[in-house]
Amino acid sequence: MVEKLHIELENLKKEVWEMGKLANEMLQRSVEALKSQNTELADWVLSKKKELADMDARIEEHAITMLTLYQPFAKDMRTVAAVLKIITYLTRIGRYGKDIATLAKESTSQPHIAKLVGIPYMCELVCRMIEDALKAFETENISLLHNFRERDDSVDALRYSIFRECLTYMMEDPKTITRCERYIMIARYLERCGDHACKIAEKVHFMVTGDRIEIK
Repeated sequence: MVEKLHIELENLKKEVWEMGKLANEMLQRSVEALKSQNTELADWVLSKKKELADMDARIEEHAITMLTLYQPFAKDMRTVAAVLKIITYLTRIGRYGKDIATLAKESTSQPHIAKLVGIPYMCELVCRMIEDALKAFETENISLLHNFRERDDSVDALRYSIFRECLTYMMEDPKTITRCERYIMIARYLERCGDHACKIAEKVHFMVTGDRIEIK
């Protein structure tokens, strides 16, 4: 019974990894679509909404079935509990990718301002956080999480920097208002994705050690 449980746990973790890979890819490609003004790439992100939702439902059902059949305890129980939380955060990350893709499709008629005022770099930072949180989940190597608070602070600082820069452009030229409003919104979405990466990291830390930490 214990051996079967551990096999199922490994399968469950693989499913979460695949979901995380999709959610992160949706976020990355949404910003790529924005940067390159590529509507086909934005449509790809939008098309993945249902696949992401289906993964969420399937993993949740798998986890609940495991709780019923095997009644895990200690670290095994923490792993299943972490999975149920992590898939919620991944769903939200993917949805923010969808929202950015929608804004990307609305941003193809005019050139970008100031190379997107740092949004691509902000996306890189956030996506690396998501990748490291998922890697820590997969490998149970919590050393990957040690500097998450500082990384989150950097993402927060970028969001406010983008806001201030956009505000300057809008005051100088009212024609930039619509574009800058979109940039401000996207920066906010990316900041929230960074927050979700921190929440994943917290759950992974608890899963591995049994100790709760607060990053965000």
